[in-house]
Amino acid sequence: MPILRPLAIAALLLQFPPPAVDIPHRTSPEWLAPYRDATSRLMGEAIASDFAWQRLAYIGDTFGHRLSGSPNLEAAIKWAVEEMKRDGLENVRAEPVKVPHWVRGRESLEIVGAAPQPLVILGLGNSVGTPPAGVEGDLIVVHSFEELDAARDRVKGKIVLFNVPFTNYGETVRFRAAGPSRAGSLGAVAALVRAVGPPGLRTPHTGALAYADGQPQIPAAALTTEDAARLQRMVDRGTTVRLKLMMEAHFLPDADSANVVGEIRGRELPNEVVVIGGHFDSWDVGTGSTDDGGGCVVAWDALRMMKKLNLRPRRTIRVVLWTNEENGGRGGVGYRDRHLEELAGHVMMLESDGGVFRPTGFGFSGSEAARTKVRDIASLLSGIHADTISPSGGGADIGPSVQQANIPALSLDVEGNYFLIHHTPADTIDKIDPLDIARSSAAVAIMSYVIAEMPERLK
Repeated sequence: MPILRPLAIAALLLQFPPPAVDIPHRTSPEWLAPYRDATSRLMGEAIASDFAWQRLAYIGDTFGHRLSGSPNLEAAIKWAVEEMKRDGLENVRAEPVKVPHWVRGRESLEIVGAAPQPLVILGLGNSVGTPPAGVEGDLIVVHSFEELDAARDRVKGKIVLFNVPFTNYGETVRFRAAGPSRAGSLGAVAALVRAVGPPGLRTPHTGALAYADGQPQIPAAALTTEDAARLQRMVDRGTTVRLKLMMEAHFLPDADSANVVGEIRGRELPNEVVVIGGHFDSWDVGTGSTDDGGGCVVAWDALRMMKKLNLRPRRTIRVVLWTNEENGGRGGVGYRDRHLEELAGHVMMLESDGGVFRPTGFGFSGSEAARTKVRDIASLLSGIHADTISPSGGGADIGPSVQQANIPALSLDVEGNYFLIHHTPADTIDKIDPLDIARSSAAVAIMSYVIAEMPERLK
């Protein structure tokens, strides 16, 4: 990691003044008075340099993408273990997890005809490939599953395009996840999905599909919004559009991987644990800086700052960089199974996997009594306008443990155009503001520190 020179730090502070210049939203309750000094120190440490941004830039620049099973991810895991040790974290280790190893290979899509026209795609994660020569088929465009079912007599032998405009992730992602099996069950030879995200200068969005048991597995890819619109116009004119799709996608045997774990052990109640983290794997395009390298660094930096400031809370705070969130979820399941007997001692789990933009607060899932405490703690973040507590929190990686032991769950909430670059080649460090990641680190550090430090357990 590069160390910032004093002049660089001064320049950063001139560019990004400290949060004290912001107007607080509300006053903190009096019971938080003992934590205000630690809050001030953590906030000051976070914004004193661009350390977190530089660490994230190093990860992306050095290791690139980190798809499960890739040498990139495993090299990054080994580096993270050594780097956490250099930070002075305790009980640093890599906890082994077996992960799926999907390989994209070469891929292409083109309009077949007198003047072949290439289109921009990304194969969907976990997709099967095509035969070496590819597959050809006439195009049929649908805009819903109901429309697909209505066209069932025309689907056999065709390539189906789900041309569904992006509304929100939860609503639109179902066409990526389930569309290929729905089309395959009707005899389609391949499926295309309009990118699950807003228009982004002809940028495709990958992501995992989920083949249904007992249904044909057909190759599937994401198409850019611009190319989906082009094909739609051609079909609307009455043109018969013939496409050729070639994908080398395939699975190799499961690979060795690991969750990276580091701690600051609690001074009084070390067996009561606050867990914070993000997923270290990414898709194999871009550098995974927003999804979810930034989330990992934000949580990791919270512990680094506590160690540097000699803040040792009453309970243990554990950072986990989970593996295989993107196309398997085995890191979260592996953590639950490995720590099953300890989950009763988990006080809170927090996941940061929504991008690193301006923090606005946290999502929270838990009892009303715990929500009241979390809302109070968030008032310490009013100076950076990160004091909003939204109705629900959690994440894919903490989900198995949270559900197993009914653990209070938080997620970092941010304000930014996450889905513009989500799962695309555009997910790179230049989209992240150093001040945003600094304030996000401060927010996670302060919330987790107070929960770990306060006399009573969050419950």
